[in-house]
Amino acid sequence: MFAVIKTGGKQYRVVPDDVLEVGKIEGEVGSIVQLNEVLVLGGDTPVLGVPTVAGASVAVEVLDHKRGPKVIAFKKRRRKNSRRKRGYRDEITVLRISEILADGAKPTKGPRPKKEKVAKESVKEAAE
Repeated sequence: MFAVIKTGGKQYRVVPDDVLEVGKIEGEVGSIVQLNEVLVLGGDTPVLGVPTVAGASVAVEVLDHKRGPKVIAFKKRRRKNSRRKRGYRDEITVLRISEILADGAKPTKGPRPKKEKVAKESVKEAAE
């Protein structure tokens, strides 16, 4: 099953366990957020929304908030001694798709447990 969602003025085709970067949305890292603007629910019998599918949502886990690559806008007017340099970085949220929900259902899966980091000493002991 797949869904087409709309967030931040863009549309994304998603399936469960996809990881994608979208414009910044509210939510703590590690929490589950529901995105309610579902345009298409796909599968055996696809459902098209007019403009959205009623009662459908997508549960996502917020993995990280970060900033995108630096974009520089440089303008120069030749022979006029006029230059302008501006830059910016987009705010990005990294999401993992947990579930695709239909008919007003609530999310059943919680956030995934974080992996524990293995100390280097214990790795060396295991190798010996």
